[in-house]
Amino acid sequence: MPETQTGRRITVEDVRDYLTNPMNGGRVQVAPATEEAETQSPYGQRKNGSEFPIDRYRGLLEAAPDAMVVVNQGGEIVLLNVQAEKQFGYRRDELVEQKVKNIIPEGFAERLIADGNRSAAEALAHQIGTGIELRGRRKDGSEFPIEIMLSPLESAEGILVTAAIRDISLRKEAEEYLAQIEAGRRLTEDALRESEESYRMLLDGIQNYAIFMMDPRGQIVSWNAGAERIKGYTADQIIGHNFSCFFPPEDIERGRPAEILRMTAASGRHEEQSMRVRKDGSRFLASVAFTALRDPSGNLRGFSEFSHDLSESRESAEKYRGLLEAAPDAMVVVNQGGEIVLLNVQAEKQFGYRRDELVGQKVKNIIPEGLAERLIADGTRSPAKALAQQIGTGIELSGRRRDGSEFPIEIMLSPLESAEGILVAAAIRDITERKKSEEHLVKAVGELKRSNDELQQFAYVSSHDLQEPLRMVASYTQLLAKRYKGRLDSDADEFVAFAVDGCNRMQGLIQDLLAYWRTGTNGKALREVSGDDALKEALTNLRRTIGESGAVVTHDRLPVIQTDDTQLTQVFQNLVGNAIKYRSAEVPHVHVSARKNGGPEWIFSVRDNGLGIDPQYFERIFILFQRLHGRNEFEGTGIGLAICKKILERLGGRIWVESQPGKGSTFHFALPEGNDK
Repeated sequence: MPETQTGRRITVEDVRDYLTNPMNGGRVQVAPATEEAETQSPYGQRKNGSEFPIDRYRGLLEAAPDAMVVVNQGGEIVLLNVQAEKQFGYRRDELVEQKVKNIIPEGFAERLIADGNRSAAEALAHQIGTGIELRGRRKDGSEFPIEIMLSPLESAEGILVTAAIRDISLRKEAEEYLAQIEAGRRLTEDALRESEESYRMLLDGIQNYAIFMMDPRGQIVSWNAGAERIKGYTADQIIGHNFSCFFPPEDIERGRPAEILRMTAASGRHEEQSMRVRKDGSRFLASVAFTALRDPSGNLRGFSEFSHDLSESRESAEKYRGLLEAAPDAMVVVNQGGEIVLLNVQAEKQFGYRRDELVGQKVKNIIPEGLAERLIADGTRSPAKALAQQIGTGIELSGRRRDGSEFPIEIMLSPLESAEGILVAAAIRDITERKKSEEHLVKAVGELKRSNDELQQFAYVSSHDLQEPLRMVASYTQLLAKRYKGRLDSDADEFVAFAVDGCNRMQGLIQDLLAYWRTGTNGKALREVSGDDALKEALTNLRRTIGESGAVVTHDRLPVIQTDDTQLTQVFQNLVGNAIKYRSAEVPHVHVSARKNGGPEWIFSVRDNGLGIDPQYFERIFILFQRLHGRNEFEGTGIGLAICKKILERLGGRIWVESQPGKGSTFHFALPEGNDK
């Protein structure tokens, strides 16, 4: 910041004080130029040739930390400082004698010019000393928020105005940030207010528990409907009174109320079952829980009391005892505090306790983990919501017998309405045997998978390794048939023919077995495949069969689906090939179509006019090496449909057939639509 000759820093206030002279009515008097004025200011030259001594102010303006601009009544800039050059991005000679609207487009020039109702002095007088927020415009066209302070200068040419201009971008950002914080605070306050109202409504809706708050001295400050029902006081009658009025006189005499508050403040929580007194003087046994309420700093703010009438609990329990005793499973009734209020004889046998050893005890004694947590509310849910998440659900936990041994159990929870609120009946089943069966099943499944893997590997190795010796046997057998046919007796020719046929069939079986094995192992990654293209490829592979049979194959437009193109082609080839192979006396007609099934699948159909299939064989035809016709009727090994089934199962699909003998067949297969088009 610039300094004076004495070393003191110059502030905006110094500039403003200098420019505002109280001896002259608040305006600086600028004398006309004289012959003694030897220093000529390039910025003080007026258009009519007269001058005024602005140089005396230039030094002061240059020392100002803010942008300073001097403007005449015509709205033209006559002087500015280096801070103004920096702030607006212009050189000085680019702004002098230019309109101030070039850098402050709106709101400034209008304040300097008189209108029909006021003089120039009156127009300016309204703005003097006022912080005015406007928009500045830089040379590059960008705009930014500014605050200007106006001060008048009287000169020979009339009133000039000095404007101190401050960039308030950071302040505006801070104000916007603070506004966001304030909006967030209001939202938080509204949410807290709504939460408090919801909490109050919740408390008033609890009829079976007395719930109220006290200050640190035990004076009652809140009261719910359950407290009014149990204790007999309305809120107007009890708020402001000490909670000691609920104690019998003998407990009051020995200082029991104050003792409870001391214990609760020290430990944070205190529970007991003891006698209490209603407004009408009658006594009842109550289960009471006190909690100390502290602020974030740990200061004691007061206490809360939750209590209910145990006599009502015992009456409620009696209603269910007969029903529970008839149950085949262990049955335990638990209150919202996690205490056992009733159990049946099966529970005694299962856990090894006598009934009187469990009633009134925590359910955690027999089910250490998982049950009590499901019954008790936490900071985010009410008791009803905590329980509602578990009702009707089979929950697997561990039970603990009296001797400390643990065993697996499954529990089913059911709510029971009672005068004291919701109780929970837990049906508890020992699932030790089931768990053993499940372990045995898992082990058996693992063994079966291992066996299947070994069998599949054996089939592959056997099929692969058998081909070479089988080719040798087939070659020499065929050589025997060729060289010695007719040279031996007829029986020998027949035997050789049988051997050749057997070798050929064995080779066909081995090749089909290898093809079946590869179906589940050689699949490619799924991609978008055109059904039309896959069918076209299949028909190309079958062109000799189609030509020899004279078959007519037609198709509708088929969709593009996410699948394995090679395996889809193989499915089409097997199904169309079978339709031609098992034809009737008529010319084979095969039609391929596809439709959406209303779900996430495409249903493909291959319809023919062939021999048809008896419905009793619909399942059998998809089994490996199962044939409905003899080898002398149709060639093949009976593996084609089994391969189709395996391919479609790998692709997440399925296959089935609709047919009647003599009326042709329609094979349907479904595939997930994927990214269909």
